Amino acid sequence: MLFNIGCAKSTTYTSLAVCRAFTSFFISPAIAIGSGVVTETFFKKERGRYMGIWTLLVTLGPPSGPFFMGFVAYHVGFVWIFWIYAIINGIQFILYLFLGPETRYIRRGITNRGSAFKQEYLSFRRIDPSPLRARDFIEPLFLARHTAILIPSISYSIVFGFASVLVTVEIPQLFLPKFGFNPQEIGLQFLGIIVGSIIGEQLSGPLSDWFMGARAKKLGPGRRAQPEQRLWLSYAGFLLAMVGLIVFGVRTAQAPMMHWNVTPIVGIAIAGAGNQIVTTVLVTYAVDCHLEHAASIGVFVNVVRSTWGFIGPFWFPDMFNSIGVAGSGGLMAGLIFIASWVPIVFQQWMGQRWREGGKSAQFAT
Repeated sequence: MLFNIGCAKSTTYTSLAVCRAFTSFFISPAIAIGSGVVTETFFKKERGRYMGIWTLLVTLGPPSGPFFMGFVAYHVGFVWIFWIYAIINGIQFILYLFLGPETRYIRRGITNRGSAFKQEYLSFRRIDPSPLRARDFIEPLFLARHTAILIPSISYSIVFGFASVLVTVEIPQLFLPKFGFNPQEIGLQFLGIIVGSIIGEQLSGPLSDWFMGARAKKLGPGRRAQPEQRLWLSYAGFLLAMVGLIVFGVRTAQAPMMHWNVTPIVGIAIAGAGNQIVTTVLVTYAVDCHLEHAASIGVFVNVVRSTWGFIGPFWFPDMFNSIGVAGSGGLMAGLIFIASWVPIVFQQWMGQRWREGGKSAQFAT
């Protein structure tokens, strides 16, 4: 909230960039703890559905900003974007402070006093009795030794970088000179990825829970489906993301100057649906494999996703200039297949063997 106010009051690009950087820094914890909260709150049979709700809201963040704020920038100026964000942050702080219950429950080493309501809503202190160490702040990075966390995180981040970050960053750069859009019209282009992501979530969270339940019933009483069974659904997500990016690239390149048509947005919607399927399935799979690291998995995924998302905009324009928008769509689809889909196939094939072989699905350290 404070740094969004700083953005609104900034008079130079440098001060604005610094305030934006601090805003991103302080919002990261809230983004990262979702996986832990879902795991602590819901049963395994519901995990895909509710993990999907969390990941959907994370996915909708980048396109929803320009979609809504395009109207604000057009009618009252861009400065009001940051004032509105600051107001929203203030409301979030108050609501979460009084209405957000503590979901973590420590069974040993702590004496619980008072009612459950007091412990969940009125306890403003650290509940873990173990001392806080400097290593705790970087501990999630060591999850890279687990292939069941590292491979899904990288695969998901690559898809997210193309189907969400690239679309969010490059639509204004591509559509403004080609179609002469104003900020309001640019914002409306993000409706495609919003709708696509919502549709994709209906095909990922609930469906993956149903699929895992059906597999468990087929195996018989007392047996459970291995987490790798959930990965089958990610294949549809990879395919949709690839098809959607090709449609977006080709149809954008084919559109005549100053003659907009909806087909590139349809491509974005298809890619958005694929991205959301991949997001929910892969994050839920990582948590299924390492339930003890549920909260840290969210941190690790956020680090990988944000790093790739930061790097992308530096080379996206060069890619468009070198091989064109249509060629870029094909290149992105190829990269998703090689760097995302193939590693997940390998993980699905070997994941259970690593665990049963006593390797704990870890790289040698």
